[in-house]
Amino acid sequence: MTDDLNAFITRVEPAEAKPGPLSGRTLGVKDLFDTAGIRTTYGSGLYADHVPERTATVVRRLVDAGAVMVGKTHLPEFAWSVLGQSEWYGTCHNPAQPGKTTGGSSSGSAAALAAGLCELALGSDTGCSIRLPSAACGVVGLKSQWGLIPTDGCFPLVPTLDTVGPMACSVEDVALMWSVMAERPIPEPRLAGLTIGLVRRPPAIGDGRLTEVSDEAEAWAADLERLGARVVEAQIPDASANTWPQFQHEALESHASTFPTRADEYGAIMRTKLEAAQRATAEEVEAAYRAIQAWREYEPEVDLYVSPCIGIELPDEEADELEVRLPLTSFLRWVNLTGWAGLAIGNMQLVAPRDEVVLAAGLAWERS
Repeated sequence: MTDDLNAFITRVEPAEAKPGPLSGRTLGVKDLFDTAGIRTTYGSGLYADHVPERTATVVRRLVDAGAVMVGKTHLPEFAWSVLGQSEWYGTCHNPAQPGKTTGGSSSGSAAALAAGLCELALGSDTGCSIRLPSAACGVVGLKSQWGLIPTDGCFPLVPTLDTVGPMACSVEDVALMWSVMAERPIPEPRLAGLTIGLVRRPPAIGDGRLTEVSDEAEAWAADLERLGARVVEAQIPDASANTWPQFQHEALESHASTFPTRADEYGAIMRTKLEAAQRATAEEVEAAYRAIQAWREYEPEVDLYVSPCIGIELPDEEADELEVRLPLTSFLRWVNLTGWAGLAIGNMQLVAPRDEVVLAAGLAWERS
């Protein structure tokens, strides 16, 4: 099987499938997850020859349920980028929109799914990294609610925000993977009777930047109401302080063993971000944690929200990541800060505090 998209960093000889709900389904695993005996680079040059002795819990659960791993998928360095670019492993190409970015950081997982190189894929999401590539490549991906699905064996970026989740070409397959990964039953489809908040402008994350506006969710409102939901205009309160210092603080902690002592072995984009992170003060970090805690205590006034994943034109695959990362992710980052679940069905995003709510709504939407 050829990979003209550069969707995989390492190909794997398929093993015999185990019996189970995923038996025989081909699986791409983001190369951020440890796989015993199989090269795992974390998208970096530092770990180009790294072969773990352990396998991440979520990978083991999927394989034990019968999924057959066919490769470790492309990602930007240490999963800290919104584009499918890598100084070490090249650019991942978008089969759905050639010449446009796949989005990051689960770039290879989304591209491989869209091209039919695998049936199921595993991703991670700290600020957008499952939902953005899913939207860009026209597939389905779930950013699970924080703390539900085990993250051990996945290289950390920002543990307070890190989540892992399933990706596939249908909500049904995402829900099946989620059931295996979370060890919970698949929820029954449901939209009828729910109140859905239509989000035109996402909340600001406290950095003083005005977030983008999009009316795209209007296109889905009539069908949601036809399926029995009530759609109302909605706003989520802005963060009470700049939340970026928390992200920067934990990213530095995640790389403390290699940065800055081996800074010259990092790529330019990653090195620039970590150097900027060093300038965050203790007071700024403390204020950021307080703002995130307050947001996580917020009780939504609706059952779930609907918005686009991407509110601007999708950038070219070789765009400047530092220029596009904030406008490209306005509708996505706040979901990680609240710790809620976000389901991307193409460019439609359903958001609620619990996985079961967005999956139930997504299943009802898909089956209609």
